[in-house]
Amino acid sequence: QVQLAESGGGLVQAGGSLRLSCAASKRTDSRHAMGWFRQAPGKEREFVAGIAWSGAFIQYIDSVKGRFTISRDNAKNTVHLQMNSLKPEDTAVYYCAAAGSVGSIVRGTADYWGQGTQVTVSS
Repeated sequence: QVQLAESGGGLVQAGGSLRLSCAASKRTDSRHAMGWFRQAPGKEREFVAGIAWSGAFIQYIDSVKGRFTISRDNAKNTVHLQMNSLKPEDTAVYYCAAAGSVGSIVRGTADYWGQGTQVTVSS
C-alpha cells in the first residue's frame, strides 16, 4: 500500500505563486504515473496535471497551461506542482494521485490518492 501526502497549500493573492509537493510513502514497483487533481466547493473533481514515471510525457488541463508546471523526483518519491500567476478560480483542494499511466490519471482512475491540501487565491 502506497500512501501519498500533500503539502504546500495555503492562502495567496491573485498573481502569486505556490509550490505543492506530494511525497509517496514508498517507491512503487510498477513505476506509477503521478498527477494532481483539484476540487472546488460545489464542483466536481477535475484533472489538473499528470506526469509519466520517466517524466517524458506530461499533460495539463488547458486552464493551467503556461502557469503550472509538474515535475517529479523518483529518487525521493516526490512530485511537485509549481503554480504561478494564480487566479481566484484556482481556489480548490488539490489532491495528489498515482496510477499506472498518465491516461489513467487523466481519467481519474488512480490507484492511490492523497488527503488533499487547500489552496486559496484571494482577489
